[in-house]
Amino acid sequence: MKQLKSTLGIVAIAFITLTAVSCKDNKNEHNNADGHHDGDKTEHNEMMDNDEMRSSDKMMANNNQDAKAEVIIKDYFELKNALVSDDTKKAAEAGKTLVASLKAFDNSKYTAEQQSELNDILEDAIEHAEHIAESAMDHQREHFKILSKDITDMVAITGTENTLYQQFCPMYDGGSAWLSMSEDIKNPYYGSKMLTCGKVQKEIN
Repeated sequence: MKQLKSTLGIVAIAFITLTAVSCKDNKNEHNNADGHHDGDKTEHNEMMDNDEMRSSDKMMANNNQDAKAEVIIKDYFELKNALVSDDTKKAAEAGKTLVASLKAFDNSKYTAEQQSELNDILEDAIEHAEHIAESAMDHQREHFKILSKDITDMVAITGTENTLYQQFCPMYDGGSAWLSMSEDIKNPYYGSKMLTCGKVQKEIN
């Protein structure tokens, strides 16, 4: 009987020892697994941070480039408003200012194809802005028609921070378009003669 009790005691001790060792091993494995998980999480967060930094850099580059495009658009509207007011002198001054902003435009951040298109657009726009700076009202308006197409084509590539409206006069030179910051029609081709002649063709965002 004593021998049986002794044998049972040894078996019980052995079982308890094995159980304790097993639990300890499982705990270590769990800790190791958690350690790998934390490392993966840290690596993932670092990748997220890098992606966000790249996106931020890209956004900053676009904002810088858009800012230069916005200067051209602003100078274009100064010219348009001068034509609306039948002010030849002010239109000529606006033409000179626009020439400067067109020449200062940097398209290096765009794709090769976009750069080629922008080069053609800018070259043509500069030529017409120069003519406007040196011409009488009738010729200023003739060049403004083609200039307006150039600026519209530029905006299609660069985008704009503001909502613009492409407006159209069916009466001037077989039909002529221009850009405006307002839906209200103020015709730059006829000025005070037919100030409200025209319609909104489309909205540009």
